[in-house]
Amino acid sequence: MSMRVSTGMIFDAGVAAIDKQTASLVHTQQQIATGRRILVPSDDPVAAARALEVTQSMNITAQYKTNQDAATSSLGLVDSNLSSATNLLIQVKQLAVQGANGALTSADRQSVATQLRADYDQLMGIANSTDGTGQYLFSGYQSNTQPFTGSVAAGVTYHGDDGQRLQQVSASRQIPVSVSGNAIFNRIASGNGYFSTNYNAANSGTGVIDVGSVGNPVNWNSAANSGDLQVQFAVDPVTNTTTYDLVDMSAGAPGVSLFTGAPPSPPYGQTYTPGQAISFSGVNATTGQPFDFGASVTISGAPANGDSFNVTKSSSQSIFTTMANLINSLESSGTGTPAGAAKFATDMGSALENIDQASQNILTVRANIGANMNEVSSLQSVNSDLNIQYSQTLSNLQDLDYAKTITDLTRGQTQLQASQQSFAKVSQLSLFNYL
Repeated sequence: MSMRVSTGMIFDAGVAAIDKQTASLVHTQQQIATGRRILVPSDDPVAAARALEVTQSMNITAQYKTNQDAATSSLGLVDSNLSSATNLLIQVKQLAVQGANGALTSADRQSVATQLRADYDQLMGIANSTDGTGQYLFSGYQSNTQPFTGSVAAGVTYHGDDGQRLQQVSASRQIPVSVSGNAIFNRIASGNGYFSTNYNAANSGTGVIDVGSVGNPVNWNSAANSGDLQVQFAVDPVTNTTTYDLVDMSAGAPGVSLFTGAPPSPPYGQTYTPGQAISFSGVNATTGQPFDFGASVTISGAPANGDSFNVTKSSSQSIFTTMANLINSLESSGTGTPAGAAKFATDMGSALENIDQASQNILTVRANIGANMNEVSSLQSVNSDLNIQYSQTLSNLQDLDYAKTITDLTRGQTQLQASQQSFAKVSQLSLFNYL
């Protein structure tokens, strides 16, 4: 059986072959122009799918880099403001030391207080800092709410919350990029961090109590210690001997002596020596049980009969309260009497200790911020390494082998040219040429 080949079929087959080779040549030229081996998924379905996965991973990494940069910026802004607060508190302490100088006149102390009022306002400004877009740094989640309002006379109120804004800096890590004003400026342990010391307002002697110290924190925090203690003094009018008792005031006045287990009754069993440490330890004569709260205080001067000093567990005290108390002490200038001078000295000592506690609290917060910044920096390095790996993988999947492709291009051009010339020859074949 014979097959008839028409002229139309010859032309159609020739054109189809030329079109196919032309399309292949154009595809190769596009590969060279773009530098990509895969122009459409059908070029290499497996590699195309893998390239899509790698590209998505690169995009996610790029977003994390943006978040990391934002976190670094936010943490840096917070740390910068807290650095200013630290420097300001150094100045406040210097002024407090200056104001505590007994040689100053009332006018001199008033001048110091005036400078402290300016520092107070400056600290309020730092506490109400914004990020440049109107968002408050230290108001917790309530970034649109001014965190602190108030004054020396009226006190300061915090209007924010305890929230910490978080930034997603990796697939498994969120970094805090803010700190609440409560944690920085309000929740500061008073006194030496374990307890606070103070005088009874009715004291008439020249006794001055220091901030005290804790040698054994476990004992101080034991259940046996109520944390509401007093050192009470009595002066024998005949011998002029001063004695003292350690009293638990948790049940109210007159309290219970730690040495007798009964209400205190002068003369007391312990003889007072000015400047000698008074330890909260001993033996209860009634029960025979020893007690040791692991703490001591030092009282100097001459307490009067009936004078007492309070030793109470630390509570939170705002730095604004500390500065307000310091300013009020300097402005009251109640140093005209020996008792007034003793109370002023105690107030100034407490203020200095509370300023130290505030400075230490800010340093602790800054240390945490520094740790977070270091972590972000480490994650940025990891991201950089990942980007290099992703780029290498993507290059292996998509990039063109120029030597091979140029060879293919040359071969394709030769094949196309041969096809065109062959078609031209074949298309001229006809029986009419031989008639």
